[in-house]
Amino acid sequence: MLENGKISNVQFSVLVTMYVIGSSILLLPSALAAKAKQDAWLAAIIGVGLGFILIVIYNSLAKSYPKMNLAEYSEKILGKWLGLCISLMFSAYFFLISSLVLRNIGDFLVTHVLDDTPIQFIEILFILVVIFGLYYGLETFSRTSEIIFPITIFFFCLLIILIFPQAKIENIQPMLEGGFKPIINGTLPYIGTPCMELVVFLMIYPYVKDTNKTTKAFYYGYLFGGLILIIISFISILVMGSEMTGRVIYPTFILATKINIANILERIEAIMAILWIITIFFKLIICFYATTVCFAQALKLKHSRILYFPFGMMMIVLSLIAYPNSSFFISVIGSIWTPFAAVYGLLFPVLLLVVGKLRGMIGKEG
Repeated sequence: MLENGKISNVQFSVLVTMYVIGSSILLLPSALAAKAKQDAWLAAIIGVGLGFILIVIYNSLAKSYPKMNLAEYSEKILGKWLGLCISLMFSAYFFLISSLVLRNIGDFLVTHVLDDTPIQFIEILFILVVIFGLYYGLETFSRTSEIIFPITIFFFCLLIILIFPQAKIENIQPMLEGGFKPIINGTLPYIGTPCMELVVFLMIYPYVKDTNKTTKAFYYGYLFGGLILIIISFISILVMGSEMTGRVIYPTFILATKINIANILERIEAIMAILWIITIFFKLIICFYATTVCFAQALKLKHSRILYFPFGMMMIVLSLIAYPNSSFFISVIGSIWTPFAAVYGLLFPVLLLVVGKLRGMIGKEG
């Protein structure tokens, strides 16, 4: 194994939650509202429910090979060369997600926080921090997430409590005005990201100390992150309405700007922005970690550290050319991303699971 560190089930669960929240807490309410209108929160609930099917598949695959990561058992199941191709494709998928998340960070900061700063400068600084974190290893950044997690949840709860007085129940009425079709269409962005991206945790699964309990940790982490996204989608519609939520790029940030308690407690969006950047940071570091370990495993490299800097620089370039702006990104998430992600988040895992089971049955009969 390329990774010697071990993490606890609690840390694994926290990483899953942080990943689910990630950039989705900023972008997902807009993508959902654009499709499902005032029923966006119902689309989020259905999306969370459907996402559990994917977690069942990932858990089944990981439990079949508890001491191996995704790249290792891809080769074991499919053979050397086909397994190599699948591993490299997964590495490229994780790399693409990393690049998109990095661009999300750059766009958000340039738009709302550091508007006079070149996006390239922001991305270079951010990726250097990620590389620095990766050098300390999985165990270290997992412990860090466990420490920061309660603070993140506290400020999220604070946001909901402070903004709730502005909620208007008429903003979610009438329910099911367009039937179930818009709601089903609205679930697609959520299924594509973050649900199908959770296949990335098959690169971390074997490094949990007690893998017998990791199945529940995966479920708990996903459920908690999903509940947060449901709540933030619901409160976005209640406060801003479906039209505004679907029109703005970062509706959650707009929510924070609306907080004003007796002209004393206001302008706290900068604090919220920092917390959202932290969750996005953990999503990026997890994806980047999976990218390099998967690539190094496929090519039988002794260490993945030598890949951090060159991959980081290539990631910056890809983030700048992959899509021109956040509006384009949201349109992609709402259209072609889910079918694309289904290849890696559904098709390949099911293929590995089925072929692995068949080979196991044939081996027993032989």
